Amino acid sequence: MVNTQTPSPHPFLQRVRPHGLYRFVPILETLRTYQLSWFGHDILAGLVITAFLVPVGMAYAEAAGLPAIYGLYATIVPLLVYAIFGPGRILFLGPDSALAAVIAATILPLAAGNADKAVAFAGILAIISGLLCIAAGLTKFGFITDLLSQPIRYGYLNGIALTVLIGQLPKFFGFSVSGSSFIQEANSLLQGIIYGKINWTSFSLGLFSVIVILGLKRRAPRLPGALIVMTAATIIVWLFNLSAAADISVVGTVPQGLPSFRISTFTLAEFSTLLAGAFAVALVSFADMSVLSRTFALRDGYENDTNHEIIALGAANVATGLFQGFPISSSASRTTVAEAIGARTQITGIVGAVCIAFLLIFMPGLLQNMPASVLAAVVICACILLFEVHGVMRLYKLRRDEFALSLVCFCGVVLLGVITGIFIAVGLALLAFIWRAWRPYYTVLGHVDGLQSYHDISRHPEAKQIPGLLLFRWDAPLFFANAQTFREQILLAVAKAPTQIKWVVVTAEPVTDIDTTAADVLIDIDKTLHQAGMDLFFAEMKGPVKDRLKQYGLMAKLGTDNFFQTIEQAVERYQTIHRTNGTK
Repeated sequence: MVNTQTPSPHPFLQRVRPHGLYRFVPILETLRTYQLSWFGHDILAGLVITAFLVPVGMAYAEAAGLPAIYGLYATIVPLLVYAIFGPGRILFLGPDSALAAVIAATILPLAAGNADKAVAFAGILAIISGLLCIAAGLTKFGFITDLLSQPIRYGYLNGIALTVLIGQLPKFFGFSVSGSSFIQEANSLLQGIIYGKINWTSFSLGLFSVIVILGLKRRAPRLPGALIVMTAATIIVWLFNLSAAADISVVGTVPQGLPSFRISTFTLAEFSTLLAGAFAVALVSFADMSVLSRTFALRDGYENDTNHEIIALGAANVATGLFQGFPISSSASRTTVAEAIGARTQITGIVGAVCIAFLLIFMPGLLQNMPASVLAAVVICACILLFEVHGVMRLYKLRRDEFALSLVCFCGVVLLGVITGIFIAVGLALLAFIWRAWRPYYTVLGHVDGLQSYHDISRHPEAKQIPGLLLFRWDAPLFFANAQTFREQILLAVAKAPTQIKWVVVTAEPVTDIDTTAADVLIDIDKTLHQAGMDLFFAEMKGPVKDRLKQYGLMAKLGTDNFFQTIEQAVERYQTIHRTNGTK
């Protein structure tokens, strides 16, 4: 008996493709399908992950040039917002080491030493970058981060890591420096060390913290190394009153309560600076987030929507900026820890946010004796882990041109400033893309005895070209930037052919598109070849590309008989005609 019932949708598709309100507010889908057995895992993971969120949030706020408390504000809000609007299962958003240098480079020159202004500008920066992300997501522009190749990401992230590291070393050593650039800060740091400005108590606490954090990261990654050292250091400072006795810098009095809603004003000149910084923030944060969300989606078996992710990231940034926070991004380390602990859903993030809120409301005094050198140590460890050395050395061995590209991006960030360096990285990414499309691989094909079809004569010197026939392959779309190069290389191949050419066959299988400029060039090539007694043909052209040529009217001009399904058909047709004409 035949089953005439319509099969129910696959459960995987039901889970990854919710509709209506469930799609735009994914937490509703989570709650609708939530299993009671998950609840204990989410609660426990939320409690444990708080131990990672508090020290890291405070440390990254300091690295961005802001009071440590604002790192907790920038942790609570994005956890809640992403839990509601984010499509990821357990993705964690919050302060990020890769953004710290960008934030500091944008807001500190504008604030000119005024802490309140720095906080206000940080909030505006978060709002603007969030709006940029939302706009990019709504216009389906999330693909832009795919232009940032791995070498370029290595370059600017290594540059950011070194910039942040140098910026934190003065706090680590227990003194302050002046300077508005990497070179100036590095010089001031060196001068401070040479002239004995090191506070050895601060340095000892910081060095101990680095050893413990990196040691636990290697031996026991599930333990909250940052929380352990910050708790121990805070107790030591409190017991021995080291802030007074050893003159070490501490967090100080922390305001009690939750962040308040606030919108700050700004001038047009300030906005132009903030806008440039917001572009850099949006680019870096979403580049990292797209990689992380895609990785977890593939591993956990759900569909990743890049544009939905960037909208959720934007919403989290806007909300964070409205509640005294600063720009945030996703965190691979915190997400990985949450998953390892046993987190099942975004309820874990909500629990973490509630725990931090509880700390700010009822126990803010626990944070006031936290030493600045230990916060700096947390950031330094994050920078050490952010460095990508193995990948860069691999580029050096495999692709020297990509290694050079990575090095240029690195030097741009370090020497010209973080924001300028990131825009240089984007510019280089676009230039690399254009260069490869402008100068793609092309070759002449010949027949190799014992092998099927026709092959690249530069890779097969034994390949034989058919007298009078040129098989030319072009491995890229044809568009305005490379159309003239295409024309030049075809005519050059004709000139270099071992025999007088009668037919030029473009083996067009790799050609995925032809724009109007390239179409005009094809007409010109056909005319030039025809005047010289040659004909132009195409083989293996894709259907959508043929449709383009029909739309341009080019199929009619060239003749539909000039297009072959395969190279073999073109060769057979050529040989048949020229045998009939009595030629070889």
